[in-house]
Amino acid sequence: MSVTAPTTRNLITDYQDVIASAVRRCGAVPGDAAGTPRFAPGFDLPELTPAVRDFYAAATVRWAPLGEYGGHRLHLLDLTGNPGTRTTKTFASLVIVARAVEHIRRTGARLRIVTPTSANKGVALRDAVARAYAAGLVTPEQLAIVVLAPRATRHKFRHDALAADPVARRLNPLLRYTGDDPEGVKALGRAFVDAYAARLHDEHGVTLWYTLDLKNYLVADAARAAFEADVAPTGGAPARWHAHAVSSAFGLLGYNLGRDVLEAAGRADPGDRPGFLLVQHLGTPDMVLSLRHGSFARDNVPTWTRDESLDAWTQDKDPRFPAVTADPAEVLDPTFYTHRPVTSPAMNALIDRHGGDGIVVSRRECVERYPAARGRLADAGLVLPAEPGRLREWSIVMALTGVCNAVDRGLVPAGHDIVVHGTGSYADDFTVADADAEVSTVADVAAAVVGRR
Repeated sequence: MSVTAPTTRNLITDYQDVIASAVRRCGAVPGDAAGTPRFAPGFDLPELTPAVRDFYAAATVRWAPLGEYGGHRLHLLDLTGNPGTRTTKTFASLVIVARAVEHIRRTGARLRIVTPTSANKGVALRDAVARAYAAGLVTPEQLAIVVLAPRATRHKFRHDALAADPVARRLNPLLRYTGDDPEGVKALGRAFVDAYAARLHDEHGVTLWYTLDLKNYLVADAARAAFEADVAPTGGAPARWHAHAVSSAFGLLGYNLGRDVLEAAGRADPGDRPGFLLVQHLGTPDMVLSLRHGSFARDNVPTWTRDESLDAWTQDKDPRFPAVTADPAEVLDPTFYTHRPVTSPAMNALIDRHGGDGIVVSRRECVERYPAARGRLADAGLVLPAEPGRLREWSIVMALTGVCNAVDRGLVPAGHDIVVHGTGSYADDFTVADADAEVSTVADVAAAVVGRR
């Protein structure tokens, strides 16, 4: 795999043509969106003025070598360049907010984005809204966001520019869901929009946009494939796998949409599409279970044996699950919280067609490999804290651990290069944001939102 300069690009400004083609290819249309009845945000983006380029400036992506492991060359697709998020959610969030800006300019609407999130989507959308304010594209009265997140991810939300400004904070509430099931934020967010969208529009002139639709994220992630084609195109030997820590695998599905676009345009060879390694944790191994067994049933999780000498649980029956863990039901990172993802059939079909596998990792395995992973990433220009306990986002460490385990266990074909999607990594170097309200019901959300309109 040869790499040509430059190895850093802006994923939005440099690949707007691919994003536009992805919109058309995935059937995204400017029709009704979830939210206010008859709301149609469209997929048009603002003209690339200096202010808009400044808004997009955080959308950097980088390609770097990660050395070799077990006869495989490793490469990093670093999607964590935005200091306000340190995750791949930057790209889709900037595109969503840019679409909102264009809709406001075209219609004069007052728009409020509503997003349930485990954490990173909400952090990135808040960052994108703040960037739109700073660039002078919209005001808080024109565009704001309501974020609904579970209490388990409180430590992932940073005190940001929206929280620091009294006007912006009033209009952009961060709501903490107190229910027991973190996924309950999705149902609660949708129920609030269904119950209150028409009323807020008719009585207060506020349009709500519930942004959880998969296509809102696929179109931005399609640009990953175009960047790869520019700096390290596939073709010939060695073959390639892409490894990704996943909850629903939106990123890999978006990458594959980008490959569809490139192949249709003759910019990539359909015979050279990479295989895919899904990396998950024990809290939600659903995509790996679906891939390997055709079912989300937990009956297919291996049986664990308690080893008192290790103060841990062990198993050696299934190489796709951890050999050792402190807890067979541990939640390594609450960001990965989706059970029974609707995206599994599509991802299974891609792996069946192009090759790949899935693997589940434990915190203990990640910690054991942490010094080596930290060294590799430092050589590639990405710095992790010396102490793994300081991490608040484990995506990249999970992905690297999964890659090394898969290689050691013979799951990766000999000689394949492996591209690690660096989708998130941040530590405890920021002040945690206080929630503006705690909520558990639609009435709670309404009380927190309607008064802040």
